[in-house]
Amino acid sequence: MSTTPLRLALINSSVREGRFGPTVTNWVNSLAKERDDLQVDLIDLADHTLPYELSPNPRAEVAETLAKVSPRLADADVFLVVTPEYNHSFPASLKSLIDWHRTEWGAKPVGFVSYGGLAGGLRSVEQLRTVFAELHAVTVRDVVSFHNCWGQFDETGALKDPTAAIAAATTLFDQLVWWGLALREAREKRPYSG
Repeated sequence: MSTTPLRLALINSSVREGRFGPTVTNWVNSLAKERDDLQVDLIDLADHTLPYELSPNPRAEVAETLAKVSPRLADADVFLVVTPEYNHSFPASLKSLIDWHRTEWGAKPVGFVSYGGLAGGLRSVEQLRTVFAELHAVTVRDVVSFHNCWGQFDETGALKDPTAAIAAATTLFDQLVWWGLALREAREKRPYSG
């Protein structure tokens, strides 16, 4: 079995002005970087704007953005999506990223960290599970969810009471690593043809 760390693409999906996503993403990123079995690549969708209309011949600026983000998704062994919940769903910026890529997600695990109001972003996660299943990705069961997130973090971006969230994140990371290793080994032995 390979001891090479898994390449984790950590995706901050919110691009809304005044967004809370960087606070949650930075917290997750700090935990992921403490692990020896993960190598983190933070992808902030605010830095990689893609149009909603798909084209087989994208405009020059779209092709330039794709050239920056597509190889990073292709190189990833595992994905961790940080998502808010907008109107009971996930952000259009994330849907656009997903739709511009097809094979990059295949036979790889995807985990979720969600945040929002009373539902904590969980409705967005449930919708994302069906989207990623269509792309032949494997979503892990456990999620880190921050309900009424704005009151859980202090002004420095630290959790006021991190105990439960750290335990949930550890479980999520462990599941991602298990699936990531299993699927990386499987892809090396027999390329996925889905």
